[in-house]
Amino acid sequence: MWKEFKEFIAQDNVINLAIGVILGGAFSKIVSSLVDDIFMPIIVSVTGAVDVSHLAITIGNTKLTYGNFLQAVINFLMIGFMLFLTVKGLQQMNAKRKVQEEVDEATVPTETELLTEILAELKKGH
Repeated sequence: MWKEFKEFIAQDNVINLAIGVILGGAFSKIVSSLVDDIFMPIIVSVTGAVDVSHLAITIGNTKLTYGNFLQAVINFLMIGFMLFLTVKGLQQMNAKRKVQEEVDEATVPTETELLTEILAELKKGH
């Protein structure tokens, strides 16, 4: 059982998943800071509203804090949008890199072309 567990943990996909989770947590903190420290103050200054998390309705003895839900939805939408922009930017960078690689491959002479050039140079020398 222990041997199977060690083999499972040592698989590439498990290690990649662990790395993805760790990086995702770090990236989440960066995006949360971006939302909380940059975007939310801008939204507050534009709309004139302060943090909406304090909004609530009291029904009898129960307090429904729908402001927390609204704040969570706003944070989710902003984080989702930032992730969208990040993924889109990475895709564009990858597309540019692939095009550059194709251009580089197209400009590299084949072995036959190199040998033909060498033979032409040798014939000029005689």
